[in-house]
Amino acid sequence: MKWGLWVLCLTVLVSGCANVSDINESLPTMSVISGKKPHEYAQCLSEKLADSRGALQIEPHKEGLRVIVPLKYSSGPSAVFDIEERSGGSSIKLHESMSNVPVRPKDVQKAATECISG
Repeated sequence: MKWGLWVLCLTVLVSGCANVSDINESLPTMSVISGKKPHEYAQCLSEKLADSRGALQIEPHKEGLRVIVPLKYSSGPSAVFDIEERSGGSSIKLHESMSNVPVRPKDVQKAATECISG
């Protein structure tokens, strides 16, 4: 139990130092295509993550939207979705600040997956 607490504290401290450009430089943890338009996909993410993450920051980006997900237990970004419009839907790339940490919270990836077609 103590080991898990230390890992959680360390990951919160390390991930708190990341910013959006740092997160976007990491390899995407998910790269998919959805039949939903960027606004529909972003709205779905907002609904799915409202209880665990609070308000998401949604801003125009290239030919679509960028959705910035806040950290669960402190301020700063945890994940970045780049959602670009394409014919018949969107291409979606998810970048996470703790992408190489196996014990990271899975709520973001779960919401990302559920919003693809659902």
